Amino acid sequence: MEDIKDTLKEVVFAILPITAVIILLQFTLIGLPSDVFLQFLIGVVLVSSGLFLFLIGVHIGLLPIGEMIGSTLPKTNKVWLIVLVGFILGFVVTVAEPDVRVLSSQIEDVSGGDISQMVLIYAVALGVAILVGLAMLRIIFDIDLKWLLFGGYAAVFILATFTAGDFVPISFDAGGVTTGPMTVPFILALGVGVASVLRGKSSSSDSFGLVALASIGPILAVLVLGVIYG
Repeated sequence: MEDIKDTLKEVVFAILPITAVIILLQFTLIGLPSDVFLQFLIGVVLVSSGLFLFLIGVHIGLLPIGEMIGSTLPKTNKVWLIVLVGFILGFVVTVAEPDVRVLSSQIEDVSGGDISQMVLIYAVALGVAILVGLAMLRIIFDIDLKWLLFGGYAAVFILATFTAGDFVPISFDAGGVTTGPMTVPFILALGVGVASVLRGKSSSSDSFGLVALASIGPILAVLVLGVIYG
């Protein structure tokens, strides 16, 4: 019950400021038509309800199952299996990410259908999947995060020089939207589970950095698309 109250409080404090600003602007500067403003208020109620239910679902479902999967995999003593499961989970979670679908839909509209929504979604998901698999290897073999980040972003800037100009901003936006409400909780929980088994709770900080690595994958994937489409 206490968790529900805390979650409700989080949602209220997250939604209330933007709602207050829009209401203030409505009655001082912008003066939207009443039907549009009513739609906004209905949207606030729906968004608040959805966010509340989503956060409850994260706490009772996504986080525990992610940690359980992560803590079970190392017991198999099979590196390839840990990497494969990380790859698969990274892919399917990204396909389900709402932010990725919004971005891909807008890009399809702006490009007049030249860049298909599903092509972009699967490219971004594949990029995340590969980097999550790499992140699993990083935890297993205790690889320094800074070298992976340095190598990843070096590859990004090198590839950007060979990519069609329109795809460069899209690629960085794609990296941003993958750090959304579906991907982040699950991937972090997976990393915590793997790290806690391999090197104990004292090394659980090794699980962090997964999101930073995972966000490089979509950038590289979209840049590759730019080379193909270019």
